[in-house]
Amino acid sequence: MKLASPFILICIFYLGGNISSAQSVYQVRIDLTTVSNDQLAVEVLVPEVSQSSIEFQFPKIVPGTYKVYDFGRFISDFRCFDKAGNELQIDSLTVNRRLIHSAQQLHKISYVVDDTYDTHLKNIIFEPAGTSIEEYAFVMNLFGFVGYLDGMKSIPIQLNIAHEAKMFGTTALNKIIDSDTQDQFVASSYHELVDSPIMYCRPDTTTFHVDNCEVMVSVHSSDNSLSSGYVAELIKPLMNAQKEYLGGKLPVDKYVVLVYLPSSSTLSGGYGALEHSYSSLLVLPQASLFFLGQSIKDITAHEFFHIVTPLNIHSKEIANFDFINPKMSRHLWLYEGMTEYAAQLTQVKYGEMSIDQFLEVINNKIQFSYRYVDSLAFTELSLHCLDRHIGQYNNVYFKGALIGMCLDILLLDLSDGQYGVQQMMNQLSDKYGKNRPFEDGELFDVIGEMTYPEVRDFFKEHVEQANPIPYQRFFRKVGLEYQPGSVIRELSLGHISFGVTEETNLLVINSIDYMNVFGKAMGYQEGDIIYKFDGVKIDIENYEEEFTEFKNKHGVGDKIHAVVFRKNREGKLRKVRLSAKTVDTKVTKSSKLEVWYNSSDRQERLRKYWLNIK
Repeated sequence: MKLASPFILICIFYLGGNISSAQSVYQVRIDLTTVSNDQLAVEVLVPEVSQSSIEFQFPKIVPGTYKVYDFGRFISDFRCFDKAGNELQIDSLTVNRRLIHSAQQLHKISYVVDDTYDTHLKNIIFEPAGTSIEEYAFVMNLFGFVGYLDGMKSIPIQLNIAHEAKMFGTTALNKIIDSDTQDQFVASSYHELVDSPIMYCRPDTTTFHVDNCEVMVSVHSSDNSLSSGYVAELIKPLMNAQKEYLGGKLPVDKYVVLVYLPSSSTLSGGYGALEHSYSSLLVLPQASLFFLGQSIKDITAHEFFHIVTPLNIHSKEIANFDFINPKMSRHLWLYEGMTEYAAQLTQVKYGEMSIDQFLEVINNKIQFSYRYVDSLAFTELSLHCLDRHIGQYNNVYFKGALIGMCLDILLLDLSDGQYGVQQMMNQLSDKYGKNRPFEDGELFDVIGEMTYPEVRDFFKEHVEQANPIPYQRFFRKVGLEYQPGSVIRELSLGHISFGVTEETNLLVINSIDYMNVFGKAMGYQEGDIIYKFDGVKIDIENYEEEFTEFKNKHGVGDKIHAVVFRKNREGKLRKVRLSAKTVDTKVTKSSKLEVWYNSSDRQERLRKYWLNIK
């Protein structure tokens, strides 16, 4: 995040040298060369305090996580001093709150920070929101290192970091001093400081420009399998597509992508990213570039779109975020759902994803959304995602994105293709912007007034209330056919896995790990070569047709015969005759989403507007 008046503040910080605490600024000092047992000491010179006692606080929760983490759990040896070095009395109120007595004399606070990537504590912190303290690399989400005095979060902060010459620190924070072993960063407030993570590691950075925006990529890969150049090559076309989606210009002039690949599996068991206003931090597994490629694109696209929400469009609950007693907004459908939808839509609209791939993504989101409670209103989920509905949170990436999609289709339908969520989000950004939050309870009415009464009805029925979304109806508007998945009963072949013999093109049973009751009754074994089934010789040319015919002409209880070639003890093939009575089993038929062959001219036209089909 950039300072509002960078030149003035830079002059104050730089010319002042060691600023007195009387000048109302925090000075934080961290020495990365003194790692001990995955811990670092932190020293904070604080602004003057006028009251007799004051709390020093560490975040209970931070923006973008929607989960209570209690970062104070990782703090030890917390001590406070006056200017003469005398220790002041403190009381520990909770894991996140320390009450400091004789606060008018307070000059310095010191404590030790333990990392979250390697901890014995329960309630593991998702790694993109955590801290890693290793001699070879540091992941510094600063809310894990730095606290604040209660009521004094708006005071500027000067962060001084000592490091080895072989290390380089990458962040979106403004760097005032940059030497081989000393860095100094400045932030206009605690909110700005913790909005920009820092990664220190051996330098592997690549910088490129997307018109007005300078993008820096920094990578730490424990096995050197991933480079910043590769990541930059992947995401540059994507960010150009996002520029087009946002109207031809990016709303920021600097953005930083930090990518960290740990040397072992994460404690949380997960991988992903955490968004910030001017940067994103990705924690990914060591894997093939083929596997990582699309993940990097999808994750970066999602996190980058957070510069729209919540940077430019957010409620007062987000603007005045309370790190100790957070108040949740109703609008996770906007912050996470619309962001995820835009990340996918951009890729298909500007050539980074095929239409078939996009439809597969949407189809999968529908199926995953049904794993959650569909009868839960999305505003209710949002308001209580920290407590009673914590297990439903991840549906923001599935049903939340689908809400955005249906809203987009509805707007395009009502405007005959002239107005969709792209235009709606731009209009909301112009109306609000990063310094003008909206009232949480008024947003639906505002959007309804900006657009159409039918849009307000959509929010009422499918976001504020728990009425299921009729996906088929929305897809028909843009000429798509959606066939929901279903569970049917049909005759089974035994639920065995086949391969093909090289010499004879016969089917060979590769696995019986998931064999069902019919397969067990038949007596199949791994390595069996299918010679005849139901009286017909089977090979690679006819097996699909014959197996389908078997299901059509038989009923439950019919006797089925098969002949297989099976190796004896000497390794020679011999014929073995198998038989069993047929049984039916439950089979899940996958849902389908595809272009409708009978689309009208208007449906085709709206689909072209929607997906930017030339």
